[in-house]
Amino acid sequence: MFDLIRAAIPVFVLCLALEYLSFRFRPDDDVLGYDLRDARTSLTMGIGNVVINLGWKLVVLAALAGAYLIAPVHLPATNPLTWVLLFVADDLAYYWYHRTHHTVRVLWASHVVHHSSRFYNLSTALRQTWTPFTALPYWIPLALIGIPPWMILLQQSVSLLYQFFIHTERVGKLWRPIEFVMNTPSHHRVHHGSNAAYLDRNYGGILIVWDRLFGTFEPEGERVRFGLTKNIETHNPLKVATHEYTAIVADVRGTRSWRERWGYVAKGPGWSPAAPALPAAASAD
Repeated sequence: MFDLIRAAIPVFVLCLALEYLSFRFRPDDDVLGYDLRDARTSLTMGIGNVVINLGWKLVVLAALAGAYLIAPVHLPATNPLTWVLLFVADDLAYYWYHRTHHTVRVLWASHVVHHSSRFYNLSTALRQTWTPFTALPYWIPLALIGIPPWMILLQQSVSLLYQFFIHTERVGKLWRPIEFVMNTPSHHRVHHGSNAAYLDRNYGGILIVWDRLFGTFEPEGERVRFGLTKNIETHNPLKVATHEYTAIVADVRGTRSWRERWGYVAKGPGWSPAAPALPAAASAD
């Protein structure tokens, strides 16, 4: 099957170079720009994600194919309405995948990688998890309603490609109707913010309408502080990939109560037995 993301790698590299040069030759005091160590870590995480997915995508394809085979109907790829359904269903699946990966700590341990940079540029979009295994269940229903697996994988790639371009400080707010419907750089900057007002907001992939419908939308107002509420202070890719899993293990080992062990794994990232759950320690799919 045609791999859209791999085909787009030259475009990613070109856009990264152009954005970096724009900051170098047309600096803006109101934006952070690039830190080369941080960008190098993001690129390393992205390369690792691609390598891991070379094998994992076979498992994903097999699971989607199995679900598709038992689907009561098989929707034709030649019908434009199938593509419309796919677009809406994929974006809704992404919203709930993204939302739960901020509000369930063991899922957050995978997704936190993407939020661990204190910079917000196109390289941040490439800072991806090395443990992508928790995403699969969210897309199985699309195969069960009869959407062919190759179409699902293609639409996932389209969504990732779109989201690459919204990781930038160089674009302000767009035309109001676009801001109302689409996920934009402004909306996604909010999602990557560690400001109290921005935590657990704007989970959308291509569309922002799900956040408006489900009460998780927040417009960009105060200046965004990118990163985590407690930053990890490392550029080591292995530590970036695993630090939250390590923290979960330490918390679980530190308690003898099964209720508390469950809380440290399945409740929000800020949960502790001595205090109510706090918003996800997030900032930046």
